[in-house]
Order: sequence, then structure tokens, then C-alpha cells
Amino acid sequence: MTSLRYRRATALALASVLLLLPRAAAAQDPTAVAPVRAATPDRPSYDVSLRADADGSHWSGRQTVSFRNASRTPLRSVDLRLWGNGSDGCGAPGAPSPVRVSEVVGGSPRPLAVGCTALTVDLPAPLPYGARASISFDLAITVPDRVHRFGRDGAHRYLGNALPVLSVRDEQGRHLDPDVGFGESFFTLAGDFRVVLDHPDALLVPATGTTTRRAGAPGRTVSTSVAHGVRDFAWAAGPFRTKTVTTPGGVRLHAYWTASTSAEGVAVDLKAAVGSVDEFGERFGRYPYGELDLVMSDHLDDFGSMEFPGLVLLWTEPEGSAVVHEIAHQWFYGIVGNDQFSSPWLDESFAQYANQSYYGEDTTVCWEDAGAWPSDTAALTRPMGYYADGHRSEYVRVVYLRGACALHDLERVLGGPAMAGMLRGHVRDHWLGVATTADFKRAAQAATVKDLGPFWTEHRIF
Repeated sequence: MTSLRYRRATALALASVLLLLPRAAAAQDPTAVAPVRAATPDRPSYDVSLRADADGSHWSGRQTVSFRNASRTPLRSVDLRLWGNGSDGCGAPGAPSPVRVSEVVGGSPRPLAVGCTALTVDLPAPLPYGARASISFDLAITVPDRVHRFGRDGAHRYLGNALPVLSVRDEQGRHLDPDVGFGESFFTLAGDFRVVLDHPDALLVPATGTTTRRAGAPGRTVSTSVAHGVRDFAWAAGPFRTKTVTTPGGVRLHAYWTASTSAEGVAVDLKAAVGSVDEFGERFGRYPYGELDLVMSDHLDDFGSMEFPGLVLLWTEPEGSAVVHEIAHQWFYGIVGNDQFSSPWLDESFAQYANQSYYGEDTTVCWEDAGAWPSDTAALTRPMGYYADGHRSEYVRVVYLRGACALHDLERVLGGPAMAGMLRGHVRDHWLGVATTADFKRAAQAATVKDLGPFWTEHRIF
């Protein structure tokens, strides 16, 4: 989770951390002896229909997930991640898990695993390469009673990571990593979502994608959100105040904020959002989704802020929020995906680098904030499991501070124009796909005749 405190109008202070469609694989000769195992299941499509209760605390309905097998190995099962159960696990007597799946059609579900965040569904027959299949199930969601990316904030509800999504299988096997309680463990492929939400008229519902609304039953509205090429879907519900602006580059920004959120903070966030979404579009590639929802509250101080595709949740004070950092995540994790459990630096370091660049910070002194390596075992490329296993205190210093500094140092080695061209090419090459540290190192090395080996060693990018 991104949990960043906003210190001044031109910088972020990193305070506390709580707690297409995918890039097409290269065409392969079907007679090849040892083909690469592509990430699968790919090209997922999620069709969801949910109905809310009176205050948006409970949502129930049906979800269908269709997918393709991109691997030459027949697919015998798929894994759904119920990340909304990450904090609560399997629940307790009288208090079940917040996200519950039942009545599965299209496969046979196994018992829930990984703290009730993983549901394996065995397919009725092996799915061959290139074939599609689908599963559907009843879905019940209860919003937890906590101020959180999946939680309650007074009369407002936030439903981040609430929908079940497909996990990834690739040459490294099945990705069934745990939710460690801070940062992110998520790894998904880009796909399409169509989510129909039936809710009371009194609730405004910002959501991932482009949303249309129509009258439902008396006193109710049906909001239909469609998103293409996104890795997840999030929404909120509540009596928000709202305003829409369009950036000079043509991106529609829909701002939603709670009644207690300061008008000054809303104005600061909107100004920064207008500038950054256009600037990042010029630097990294045009923002592809047309619109972006900003959901703001002053009650998120114990949580922070969080990025989702097409929607950012922002702890907003009078001086603003981490909005620029979160918008940068639309490119680094959103457009250019990564395994956030194994390589958290590939989204957090890059988002913080983009944030500091946008504000024009003096990065020649960034190492003063980053400090020395906190331990002999610290490295930029450590996975979330490392930080959860006795190294949590290193997480912010290494992944946010030292990671961003390393990228600024690389810019000084390559030169500004070469760094900009390299990053734009890196984003283009992995557009709506998945990038690894090795991919980034190859792109950087191709941008210079200098041997970057010593640079990677110095900055512990292994």
C-alpha cells in the first residue's frame, strides 16, 4: 500500500506504511522443443453485477470471469485471489471473511487457502493453448469496519481489492503469495471489466473505468462501469461532494471528497492532478483510460493513500496529498505491470522518482534523506517477504527513498534526454504487460555505451 504523508506543496514526506490486454507473447513455432511458458491465464474479462444495501456496507450478486490459456501447457485449474480477506483471513465464528464466493459454475472449487485469499478452481477438462473458458460464482462483500482501502469512513465506503481477480502462472509457477499487511502483494494481468452496481440514489459511486448511470428501481441508481486493459477494479460509495475538470491534454478528472475534507486540499489536489497526468502522459505515454477518479478524505491519516487503475484514494489535508505519487502509479504498476510481491521497487521507486521529478526537487541531496543502507542484506530488489520477515523498518527507506535516489543517479549517468527516451521506450515495450528488473536493466544498458554493471552493484539492483 502506498502510505505517504504530504509535507509541502512540492514534495512528499514518507512517513509510515501501514500494515491488451496483456502484452502479447511473441509468436512461437508450435513444433519448438522448449517453448517459454507464457504468463497465463491471460486476456481476462470480468463481468460483475452487484446490489448494495441502504448504506453501501453490503454488496451481493454474481461475477463471471473468462480467460484464455496462453501457455503451451494445458491449464487444469485457475486461482482466484480474494485480496479483500487479506486483513481478516478466514474470519471467526459469527464474523465471516469480508469477501465470500459460493455457487461456483464452470469448475470445482477447492478449500480456500493462503489465509482465505486464494481460491483454486479445477476446470472440468484441461484447457489447451489458445482456448478460452469461464467460471462464474455468487459474490457477497461486507465492507470491514475500519478506515482502510477496503473499509468504512463515516458514511463513506471504500472497496479497493474487493473483487476476486485471477492470479498469474508463469515460468516461476503459481503466484500465491500472502498479503503481508503492508505494501502490496498483488500480481495480475491486464484485462477488461464490466461492473454493474445497483445502489441507492443517495450514494455517489466513483469507480474504475468509464461510468454511465440510469434510473433503477424507485430510489435507486444503476451505475455501469466499463474499463479495458486494467489490472483491478475499485469503487467507493457515499454522499460525496464532487467536481469534474478536464486537463489541457483531454483527461477528465472526477473529484469526490467527504464533507470534512478541506476545500484548500481539494483545490491543491486537483491542480496537481491536472498538471501531473498530462506531464506523465508526455513523458511516459498518453494516459489511456480517458478519465481518472480522485477520492479524497481527511480521515485516512492512519492509512495513507492508495492507487487503483483509474481511481486513487487520497488522504487529503489542507496542503494536499500524495496525489502526484499515486497518479504516477497509473503508469508504474498500472500500464507497466510488475509482480508487486517480488519486486516492489518497480512501482514504488518509479512512482516516487516521477513524483520528485514533477515537483523539480533537488535530487542531488536525496541521499541525505535516504541515509546509509540499513543492513548488509538490504537491496532494492528484495521481495515483500524479506520486509515482512524482520525487515519492515527498511521498507520505506529502501523502496521509496533509496529507490528514487537510484533512478535520479541513473538519470545523471545517462543524461536527461537519454533517461527520458529510455523510460518512454521501456513503457512502450511493456505497455499493459509485465516488466521485470532484468527488463529494466537491459533497457538502461541499451541507452548508453557505459558499462552499468558497477552502477547496479553500487545501488544493489541485482
